Amino acid sequence: MHASGGTGRAAPPPTKPALVLYEYPFNEGIRTMLRLEHLFERLDRLVARDDAMDHHFALATIFEIMDVASRADLKSDLLKELERHRAQLEGYRGHPNIAEAVLDEVVGRIEQAYAGLNQLQGKAGQALSANDWLMSIRSRISIPGGTCEFDLPAYYAWQQHAPESRRADLLGWTATLTPLAQALHVLLGLLRDSGTLQRMAAPGGQYQQSLPAGRTYQLLRVRIDETSGLVPEISGHRLMVSIRFMKPDAEGRLRPAAVDTSFEMALCA
Repeated sequence: MHASGGTGRAAPPPTKPALVLYEYPFNEGIRTMLRLEHLFERLDRLVARDDAMDHHFALATIFEIMDVASRADLKSDLLKELERHRAQLEGYRGHPNIAEAVLDEVVGRIEQAYAGLNQLQGKAGQALSANDWLMSIRSRISIPGGTCEFDLPAYYAWQQHAPESRRADLLGWTATLTPLAQALHVLLGLLRDSGTLQRMAAPGGQYQQSLPAGRTYQLLRVRIDETSGLVPEISGHRLMVSIRFMKPDAEGRLRPAAVDTSFEMALCA
């Protein structure tokens, strides 16, 4: 027998658990922004694919973005938020703990997003409303089976085009929505960066926290281990936040888990 030497392979590093992030908006403005961000992320993925069915749902997503963004004051609200963040960051100039180069980069992104959104005429997607062909599809796309070839033969013919041709059309149409997407990306990035994830405990699967007076939070972020199989049921307002951890039963209905749970949480202002 030979003694074991040091020539064996090193053990692989332990695998980090997969984490699932949930976000809860505290007001309607942030709720709208998160919905639009979700739609823009879906749109990017669908446009990048080649299948005609994916491009059909990309077009449906464009129409959803137009519906969500149709709120009359959305553009002005986003411009006000961008200006508020810019003014707040400018106030940090000259502070010894602030890196001026980083500050310049962030302020530059805010100013670029502001300029792009400010130049946008009317509501997001308003230019697309003048396209009769697109609007004929929009009027039927919510009808079950309403875009069959016998209902919209011109649309069916478009779906037979080469993927590159369809993608070029989709990118041309989405270009009118790009300033909105860029503004959302900057604002939500700043908001998320304002909070730091901290480890929390939920005895019996329940967690409550009173929020400090005089501080207005806009977004709650909760991150949990995917292998736990738990789903956070979140509710909150300006004074308190409450999280109840649930687990789906055999039919998918959520039931209180009632088990001690650890998770990460961030409050973003």
